[in-house]
Amino acid sequence: MDYLRRSIDSELDERLPVVPALAIDGPKGVGKTCTARRRADVTWSLDDPSQREIARADFALSSLSPGTALLDEWQKLPQIRDSVRRHVDDGAPAGRFLLTGSAAPVDPSGTHSGAGRILSLRMRPMGLHERGVVDQTVSFSGLLKGQVAVQGNTEFALPDYAFEIVRSGFPGIMQAPDRLRAGLLSAYLQRVIDRDLPDQGYAVRRPETLRRWLAAYAAASSSTASYSRILDSTTGGDGTQPAKTTTIAYREHLTQLWLLDPVPGWIPANNAIRRLQQAPKHQLADPALAARLLDLSASALLGPVGAHMAGPLFESLVTLGVRVLAQTEQATVSHLRVDSGAHEIDLIVQGIDGQILAIEVKLAGQVDAADVRHLHWLRDQMPDRIADLVVITTGTTAYRRPDGIAVVPLALLGP
Repeated sequence: MDYLRRSIDSELDERLPVVPALAIDGPKGVGKTCTARRRADVTWSLDDPSQREIARADFALSSLSPGTALLDEWQKLPQIRDSVRRHVDDGAPAGRFLLTGSAAPVDPSGTHSGAGRILSLRMRPMGLHERGVVDQTVSFSGLLKGQVAVQGNTEFALPDYAFEIVRSGFPGIMQAPDRLRAGLLSAYLQRVIDRDLPDQGYAVRRPETLRRWLAAYAAASSSTASYSRILDSTTGGDGTQPAKTTTIAYREHLTQLWLLDPVPGWIPANNAIRRLQQAPKHQLADPALAARLLDLSASALLGPVGAHMAGPLFESLVTLGVRVLAQTEQATVSHLRVDSGAHEIDLIVQGIDGQILAIEVKLAGQVDAADVRHLHWLRDQMPDRIADLVVITTGTTAYRRPDGIAVVPLALLGP
């Protein structure tokens, strides 16, 4: 299959010509290597033991040929970041180093993170707009700038969204035959438990307990459920549950592997809104992983077995796409909830100039007054900062309501 251009490609086009060293970070299988290799003149694959030994014997990187060098899966030899940092300090030319890694750069033994020398870009699974399934007619960039026409129609419907949820945004999995996809997702999760966590120095003593905790986390997708409540949902058939310290370790190490991707609570500068909640909204890296942990197929999401998770996982799919799009605009993504629960907004995108794009998510095609009341409230609170207000739906038509709020089917939202 031909390469599908990713949103991060635009960032690489802009930054690689001016930055000496750039790291692409994200979960395993997200497409980092494929994207980076298209721009590299030479590649050292550090997950290959033989190439890792060559790199270990040449920490000065003196044998690298000219051009852009890709150091793939750098976390297999963490000290390599120190070498890159030294080259940057010594005046390496723009575009000299690309690093890809499936674990966050931690510093347990003096290894330099590269902060200030190595520019990091986050690569997430593919948002719906990157999967090549439909042409988009509404510009996210335009919405964030407050200057976009909202129009277009699509035949993309609820069953298509359910399919995209379970299909996943991991390129190697989403392109697999339908009958293999669930098995590949299960194998992905098992690899995290059996190999990736031990590679990070965390031995999983009870794999089934971790899997139960992950399933409980998946069931809390798109919610701010407390971690103690998630822990209570982890109780096994024998009445036992992991210790709180154990689940804290799960969270820390799974976050380092980019598998957990919670949405933080929004706390704006010069906050005019009081009592905002800072608890994160829980999200896994890909909604397909949540569906697999809960044994939900596309058909199950549309029926009584999985209907309770259809809304949360549709919000997960929207959140994934919005985060990918927001990153190219140097914008942040949060959620808003007042402590009392009187007001909640699913996603708050804050642009580089402080402008706000507020987004509600609705698993339906129709939007009524109740769906937009929190958006009206936010506009009343900070009218000078609102770039646009949007409800993302599963409907067929993009349009503006008489009150100015945009209604946009997810399938039509693009760069």
